[in-house]
Amino acid sequence: MADLADKLNRPLLDAAGLTEGHRLLDLASGAGEPALSAARRAGPDGLVVGSDLVPGMMAGAVRRARSVEGPAPTFTAADMTALPFADAAFDGVTCRFGIMFVPGVDSALREVRRVLRPGGKAAFMVWGPRAGNGLFAEIGDVVADHLGEDGSLDPLFRFAKPGLLSEVMRAAGFAETSETDLTPVRKAPAGQPFWRAALDMSFGHRLGGLSAERRKALEQDIAKRFDAQAVDGIVPVPSHARIVVGW
Repeated sequence: MADLADKLNRPLLDAAGLTEGHRLLDLASGAGEPALSAARRAGPDGLVVGSDLVPGMMAGAVRRARSVEGPAPTFTAADMTALPFADAAFDGVTCRFGIMFVPGVDSALREVRRVLRPGGKAAFMVWGPRAGNGLFAEIGDVVADHLGEDGSLDPLFRFAKPGLLSEVMRAAGFAETSETDLTPVRKAPAGQPFWRAALDMSFGHRLGGLSAERRKALEQDIAKRFDAQAVDGIVPVPSHARIVVGW
């Protein structure tokens, strides 16, 4: 997924106004992106702090940071609704596909405003409509066919409606907001389970109790769906993301 991730990371960091020497806080960093890319852009005179609510989520990110040459982010556990940082500590804040999972989103956005310096920008990336995200749409349809629909994907698309996150951000005190839609298409190899990580991430809680036979049948149906879309051995997988910036 690295190629698609890069196509999303770069415009997110651009939207946050990140340049050399800046101080950036990345929320819900997970496995380390875009914090790792941000650290390279901020350079040796900048500071990038990656954070996640669950310390174990960042284990891979910490290992990756130790192995890179040049500037690397630091990582720390942090609750978005009670950030352990001083007022106006950062020039920018980013969050890639994380804000939709926060129950107290109003509290989180107020905390983001608090740690931003005056004039700093917060850039959030969220998913657009499910129908525009081929990876989730196809996997979700197959799981629903086998196990029934239970709304497992609903949190991912909490802010899919244009303008919704902007409205919440302005209510939390951001003076201005802007939105930009991105629709990159990933070119995935046919016959390869490029979709398995997304399946486990989104539906692991439903798949754990399946027999090996039922799990195999489900995965075979997913593979057939994607392979049927292949052209010259390549499966085009459309994505629809949205960057919402507040300042």
